[in-house]
Amino acid sequence: TEPFVADEYIERLAWRTPGGGSRGGEAFDPKRLLEEFVNHIQELQVMDERIQRKVEKLEQQCQKEAKEFAKKVQELQKSNQVAFQHFQELDEHISYVATKVCHLGDQLEGVNTPRQRAVEAQKLMKYFNEFLDGELKSDVFTNSEKIKEAADIIQKLHLIAQELPFDRFSEVKSKIASKYHDLECQLIQEFTSAQRRGEISRMREVAAVLLHFKGYSHCVDVYIKQCQEGAFLRNDVFEDAAILCQRVNKQVGEVFSNPETVLAKLIQNIFEVKLQSYVKDQLEEHRKSDAEQYLKNLYDLYTRTTNLSSKLMEFNLGTDKQTFLSKLIKSIFISYLENYIEVEIGYLKSRSAMILQRYYDSKNHQKRSIGTGGIQDLKERIRQRTNLPLGPSIDTHGETFLSQEVVVNLLQETKQAFERCHRLSDPSDLPKNAFRIFSMLVDFLCTEHIDYALETGLAGIPSSDSKNANLYFLDVVHQANTIFHLFDKQFNDHLMPLISSSPKLSECLQKKKDIIEQMEVKMDMGIDRTLNCMIGQMKHILAAEQKKTDFKPEDENNVLIQYTNVSKLSPSSSVYEYCLASVFVLEYLSLRVACVKVCGYVRKQVEKIRNSMDGKNVDTVLMELGVRFHRLIYEHLQQYSYSCMGGMLAICDVAEYRKCAKDFKIALVLQLFDTLHALCNLLVVAPDNLKQVCSGEQLANLDKNILHSFVQLRVDYRSARLARHFS
Repeated sequence: TEPFVADEYIERLAWRTPGGGSRGGEAFDPKRLLEEFVNHIQELQVMDERIQRKVEKLEQQCQKEAKEFAKKVQELQKSNQVAFQHFQELDEHISYVATKVCHLGDQLEGVNTPRQRAVEAQKLMKYFNEFLDGELKSDVFTNSEKIKEAADIIQKLHLIAQELPFDRFSEVKSKIASKYHDLECQLIQEFTSAQRRGEISRMREVAAVLLHFKGYSHCVDVYIKQCQEGAFLRNDVFEDAAILCQRVNKQVGEVFSNPETVLAKLIQNIFEVKLQSYVKDQLEEHRKSDAEQYLKNLYDLYTRTTNLSSKLMEFNLGTDKQTFLSKLIKSIFISYLENYIEVEIGYLKSRSAMILQRYYDSKNHQKRSIGTGGIQDLKERIRQRTNLPLGPSIDTHGETFLSQEVVVNLLQETKQAFERCHRLSDPSDLPKNAFRIFSMLVDFLCTEHIDYALETGLAGIPSSDSKNANLYFLDVVHQANTIFHLFDKQFNDHLMPLISSSPKLSECLQKKKDIIEQMEVKMDMGIDRTLNCMIGQMKHILAAEQKKTDFKPEDENNVLIQYTNVSKLSPSSSVYEYCLASVFVLEYLSLRVACVKVCGYVRKQVEKIRNSMDGKNVDTVLMELGVRFHRLIYEHLQQYSYSCMGGMLAICDVAEYRKCAKDFKIALVLQLFDTLHALCNLLVVAPDNLKQVCSGEQLANLDKNILHSFVQLRVDYRSARLARHFS
């Protein structure tokens, strides 16, 4: 029910009362409403008194019933105690009787057991007498259906006969042994027949009888042999073995009392007979004739054998099945795994050498011998310290002698070797073997291929004073970097997991570091000499195309007039004026051939460097080239004397050089050419403004001697007494 709310109750009462003012159309009558409230209050008081009397009556009745219930509970507790005492007495009596019965049973058993033994001994004596007389009359020996009872008897007689002296009982012992053997053969034959018929219950019965015979193991052998009949008909002996073991695992528990032993013996037989024979046939065929196929087969067979072992781990094979299966695998492959790494290294060495030789043969290249020791070491030290090209330059005809195909083949062979090493090496020998494979990779990929290409590339760099030299060393650097990234990836992906937790890790890292440093030294040396050659080419262009009189025109006034006329040309100018302007432009361009050719050459080299380098190396090499380019132009400008017009021509050239320098995208290089451009302004500035220009923003921080040296190049240096500005 809903809780009582006084306000709502009063509202409902007022609404039902005529004149209460809650219903529409009726006038409010307070007296009538008060009268209704007073009457209702009286009714509520009467109702309250009536309910109170009823509550008191119920409380009295409840107290009376509580007393009666408590009295009844006390009576029940007393009767329960009496019943519990009776139960204890009954329990003691039952225990007493049970003790007497057990004692009586022990006494009866003590009497019955000797009696049964005596009866059994009597029967055995009876059967022994039959053997002693030489005539077996008992039904148990003549009835083939009682072979189980006969087996039990003959087994006991056989044990007894072994205790008898040979001289007196030799004949009877022989007869018992013969019967023992015959029954054993019969049981095994019966087991074989039952197995062929698929009678599991009969097989279980016969196996239980044979369990106490010496031929029980032969019964197991027969079972194992028959299980394998028709089981290995496909080409995949490993899959056949897994299916066979799975089928036998379901059956062996229903037949034998020790199924795990029988299944383990079956697996041992499969490994030592079927698998060992199969592995030997597959490996011995290629062991001496084809190392590649031998290693592939060994890896494949070992992998499939271990996979089979993993499947067999699901079965119950006894306590330590992991050790059991590991020993079986070891027994098959031990003769092949002992010298595995020697075969691997030998194959890898011959295969890598063949890959490299085949590549050089395809290029009709006779590989040069890079000597060591003595004079060669002395040359190397001199070359590293002086950067001089010792010995004649070799023309490689643009060939880098680096091949992506060769690298991929070498890395693929090494990757497969690492995978085989991981699978076939003993865990204790794994880091050592992996290091040997890595060493082979370093020898053939890094030393015999990359390092040889760098050496050949170095030898192919012409001297810095050679004309029209073809520079290919940057192509060698580009390919060498790409190859080394692949080498580094294989180092991390395939070698590191094999050596990460062994001392060989630091040895491998050090070896990798040494080969990197060795190649970096040669790359740096080659890049440095290549930059020298680039600067040499620019020198040849400037020397061939720039004349001593380029910056001192004979008719300077005419040049100035023509320059002014060109600047004043407009669409309304005459054809004659345009022709004169064209002649001037052609003459001016003939003076700038050196600048144009140098800038064109530099742009090509900048693009080549960007394509050949990666990362921060691009900026480093471009900065070095830019600095040397600036030094060349600076020194080149120092060789000439400049008239006013010549100075303007020089400024135009330097402006073109500065535009070319922007392609470097190196702040320092652009800054150097900005400064050089500002220095060239000293060649044309009016003498009175010279001091002001020298103190300008770009020239203020330069040494006075540098400023003075540029001013000395002006033809009016003496006549205008310009030296006074630097005294």
